[in-house]
Amino acid sequence: MPKIVDPEARRRAVAQAVLAVVAQRGLEGASLRNVAEEAGLAIGSVRHYFTDHDELMIFAMRELGRRTGERIRAHAERLLAPDGDLDRRAATEELLAEFLPLDDARREEAVLWITFTAATHTRPELRPCAAEMQQDMRDLVARVLSEARRMGGMPADLEVDVESRRLTALLDGLTLQAALLPDRMPPKQLRQVLRRHLDALRSGG
Repeated sequence: MPKIVDPEARRRAVAQAVLAVVAQRGLEGASLRNVAEEAGLAIGSVRHYFTDHDELMIFAMRELGRRTGERIRAHAERLLAPDGDLDRRAATEELLAEFLPLDDARREEAVLWITFTAATHTRPELRPCAAEMQQDMRDLVARVLSEARRMGGMPADLEVDVESRRLTALLDGLTLQAALLPDRMPPKQLRQVLRRHLDALRSGG
């Protein structure tokens, strides 16, 4: 009896192979041949699930975002739920900390994300995906800040749009520094900077 293959599961497995190759050889090394070898498939099998190389790269980029997004959504659901016993200040910090490379797995994701977003300069097909994910991040941060303001955890006159842009820029900058210079920006320092920024927001600074 022929083996039944879940097409979506196979596509995700191929995307994971893309990410593994990019981590080892950079984006230019993610040829169909190298990806197929990493996935343990024939090139024809990869082509069966993706119409071309561009579609494969975009799907892999989205898969990278999905991995991070699943963790962040779990924090968001907890934070935004009507739970009176929740320490919302700590929960907010934990949610935002998911955007930072605080361990080896998240550092590898950060390096991959920087690699893909840097490539948008010469690969315009990747730009819509990068822009969409950046907007999703800003929207989530704005929602968190807006809810914190509503609950009294932030000043009533907090400019959510401006502060969400400022906070996402801070997270992006910290991620870039920590990914490129991990010894100079260790996890403890990343958390300190994030915590100091949140404290400043609470005090209206």
